[in-house]
Amino acid sequence: MSINLAQAEPPVAERREQGTHVHGVALRDDYAWLRAENWREVLDDPATLPAPVRTHLEAENAHTESVTAPLAALRETLRAAMRGRIKEDDSSVPAPHGRFAYYRRFREGGEHPLYCRAPRDDGAETLLLDGDALAEGHAYFAFGGVDHSPDHRLIAWSSDTEGSESYTIRIRDAQTGTDHADTVTEAAGDLVWARDGKSFFYVERDDNHRPVRVKHHVLGTPESADSLVHEEPEPGWFVSLDETRSGRFAVIGIADHETSEARLIDLEAPDAPPQLVAARETGMLYDVEHHHAGERLVITTNAGGAEDFRIVTAPLATPERAHWRDLVPHRKGVMITSALPFARHLARLEREDANPRIVIREWESGEEHIIAFEEEAFSLSIQPGFEYDTDTLRFGYSSLTTPAQVWDYDMGSRARVLRKTQDVPSGHDPDDYVTRRIFAQAPDGARVPISLIHRRDALDAGPAPCLLYGYGAYGIAMPASFRTSILSLVDRGFVYAIAHIRGGTEKGWHWYESGKREHKPNTFTDFLACAQTLTDEGFTRRGAIVAHGGSAGGMLMGAVANMDPGMFAGILADVPFVDVLNTMLDAELPLTPPEWPEWGNPIESREAFDLIRSYSPYDAITAQAYPPILALAGLSDPRVTYWEPAKWVARLRATMTGGGPVLLRTNMDAGHGGVSGRFRQLEETALVYAFALACAGHSS
Repeated sequence: MSINLAQAEPPVAERREQGTHVHGVALRDDYAWLRAENWREVLDDPATLPAPVRTHLEAENAHTESVTAPLAALRETLRAAMRGRIKEDDSSVPAPHGRFAYYRRFREGGEHPLYCRAPRDDGAETLLLDGDALAEGHAYFAFGGVDHSPDHRLIAWSSDTEGSESYTIRIRDAQTGTDHADTVTEAAGDLVWARDGKSFFYVERDDNHRPVRVKHHVLGTPESADSLVHEEPEPGWFVSLDETRSGRFAVIGIADHETSEARLIDLEAPDAPPQLVAARETGMLYDVEHHHAGERLVITTNAGGAEDFRIVTAPLATPERAHWRDLVPHRKGVMITSALPFARHLARLEREDANPRIVIREWESGEEHIIAFEEEAFSLSIQPGFEYDTDTLRFGYSSLTTPAQVWDYDMGSRARVLRKTQDVPSGHDPDDYVTRRIFAQAPDGARVPISLIHRRDALDAGPAPCLLYGYGAYGIAMPASFRTSILSLVDRGFVYAIAHIRGGTEKGWHWYESGKREHKPNTFTDFLACAQTLTDEGFTRRGAIVAHGGSAGGMLMGAVANMDPGMFAGILADVPFVDVLNTMLDAELPLTPPEWPEWGNPIESREAFDLIRSYSPYDAITAQAYPPILALAGLSDPRVTYWEPAKWVARLRATMTGGGPVLLRTNMDAGHGGVSGRFRQLEETALVYAFALACAGHSS
């Protein structure tokens, strides 16, 4: 299918022969030079990128702009339409805490959020942080955490101005709006206040950008005086920090992709050493919460063969695994994803066959009930809030057709109050659309869920073009949630579909396990099975599907493009993890050691080496025709380094026998999440969707 794009000669990356031998196999990488030797420095200061690499990336950007120039009017139409669906002066539902209620809002035309509070009952607003003002002078700006002190006097806030996810923490006086002299750099963004509001705990990154240390900062002292609370020596483990709902403890989470460990910091005794909950055991995962009654811990875990997790309790004084007692037993196929204790109730979120549900348990009686929903496929989230001693649970609900709703639910009386429905200023009628849940059959017989949306009249004239989205990694489930941007495709006759493929946890933990390491190819064949099912059932046709995925989903894009390029009208790859073998062979890269449990360790295992080499998109490119491909990258991306898509595009062009074009656009001022600012992000989305429409033969 010819698409409405300009013809132009692409940049040709210089080939510089470089080779190595691994497990006796010769590996050649002619484009390895695109990886800057000072890549660590580039993450923190993109201006240090060596000139030859910068020249090549800028040439690629200029080429992409040239080729997509005929889409300029369409991109602007899409951008304007997507902006028209955004309520510009939007505000979150205030979350009460003590005498105040905290919320975020946007000013009309503003790119960044404003963090505010007002008296709980009524009174004037206090603007705590003005994101638009703080972003001035920065090409990139994003908030990390924003946390008020227990006495409400101070606001700890962090920001990233490079896109590298390295945050600087500052402390602001809530009344005067001035920042204290305290500054913490190289933070991961996680922060918890001590109960007296005189100090806080945070996570620090090491020189390889890994979050590995928890430190304690006392207000009024220099960062150099911060004490070390915990440091993780294993390079494959990351450290996180969270606060229990009771407010009593900070939880140091230490984990790789298959094992975890937790330690408790008593926020009422911040100088005391942290308490180990249960020693790490390979394959055992657990999350910790605290319930005041009986001074017990509430633990969600897979220990004891609980594949889809169970909830146990343990005495605070003796939290070791020997003292764990079942509260909610394991039920295979019903995955418990989170548990939130309140003073009188326990709320848990669980998922069965790709749909979530909320279950409320009364502590005193043990009685449980489910908060019910009627749509065929939907998204559900619990919004924890700040208060523990409350009967009110706040949750969010949406579907592919239903705009996001925020509900307050009384866990005792079971009454629910709708607090907010997402406003779509340009108009949206859910009755104009159909949302469905169908299933594809994978080659091994597994039933793969597909969530989809289309206009009621989209199939009147036969199969329609389709955008098929997939991810399939790390146990992350793709929600069937409302997204205003996709209406720009759906209203033009597209079917929009989400493939809930293995590697996620949509159908339980086994769904994840059967899409990782030695089972990783299931992720790719599941996606192709979903594409075939959408064709077989008349939603679309072969060659009319545009595939879309990002990060690990970008690896999926590269893999299916190699496996069955004729299935797709186009490929959209956001920050794609496509140089899998070389990355997994390089233990010095920030995310490589933590990734070995997910993909396998090709340094130690010949079997892992052979398997990764067989599907790694960069290594598996063959001399065949490829569909049009658009790859997006971020120069300061610490997760998928910029050179992966750059190398992939270079080798594709040098190897393919026809098809294309293959385009690369690198954001020179951003990282993994793309550009900052809610309206600037629309420009990037408009490019992606204009390319998808062009691939399907749409010019407007």
